[in-house]
Amino acid sequence: MSGRLSGQRVIVLGASSGLGLAVAREAVREDAEVMIVSSQIARIEKALAMLGPKAQGCALDLGDESAIERFFNICGAFDHMVYTAGDALQLAPLAGTNLQTARSAFEIRYWGAMAAAKYGARNLRPGGSLTLTTGIAAQKPHANWTLVASVCGAVEALTRALAVELAPIRVNAVSPGVVATNLWSGMTEDACQSMYADLAAKLPVGRVGSAEDVAAAYLFLMTSGFATGQVHTVDGGGVLM
Repeated sequence: MSGRLSGQRVIVLGASSGLGLAVAREAVREDAEVMIVSSQIARIEKALAMLGPKAQGCALDLGDESAIERFFNICGAFDHMVYTAGDALQLAPLAGTNLQTARSAFEIRYWGAMAAAKYGARNLRPGGSLTLTTGIAAQKPHANWTLVASVCGAVEALTRALAVELAPIRVNAVSPGVVATNLWSGMTEDACQSMYADLAAKLPVGRVGSAEDVAAAYLFLMTSGFATGQVHTVDGGGVLM
């Protein structure tokens, strides 16, 4: 039987690992043709080996606006674009935050997403969608998360603004809670496992999330033709804690 995305083309920016790769995998399972985009060709090749013949890949610096423009000038038409690109989280007390360094946190997560929307929207077919990625820090920040919460809040505002400006293209965002991915690569393995265990004991679902848990939300937003301007939280009940 045909999948929910049969005959459709999906571009996933930031798709060589973590959430992006999980979204690409789910899109392929739903019979889509998928283009994965990331900065590291070696990771793209590894991801393509897992995704199979319905997937293609392209190396692209998502911090380079001109490169993003060139990519969309040649990539052709598509039905859905998903933006999951991001770098390791910068967690630090405000007093010790170097503001020049802090500005770089917006480069991929916010400015890259805006550039992708700016140049990619014109290639979206009628009925198409754009799904961005934020995080529950915008709703429930913790101490030392001021910078991360600021970026997440900016992406939420961008989502709503784009839904108005780019209509009838549908624009939404997924807001994950703590998910066991390489997002936490800046922490030691022991620190990661300790954090996961502590959260699992507190979360209503009794565990931290997986990339596959969150990927389902992107698939929902791609295929739900009446959803736009929404931030879909997938956090195991984290905002309730």
